[in-house]
Amino acid sequence: MIAEKTPTPSVQPALQVRIVESTDIFRGQTEIMIKHEGVIYRMKITRQGKLILNK
Repeated sequence: MIAEKTPTPSVQPALQVRIVESTDIFRGQTEIMIKHEGVIYRMKITRQGKLILNK
């Protein structure tokens, strides 16, 4: 009996996800505005250090 070879699955290279430091975005501020597809969003750092994004 001849053993059949199992096909090797093709391995996709992992996409490189860009990491941006919040300090680079906020530059000492606690609130910024982000324009995405013509809509303005507000991103804010809370007193607890969390991020909130509002439309």
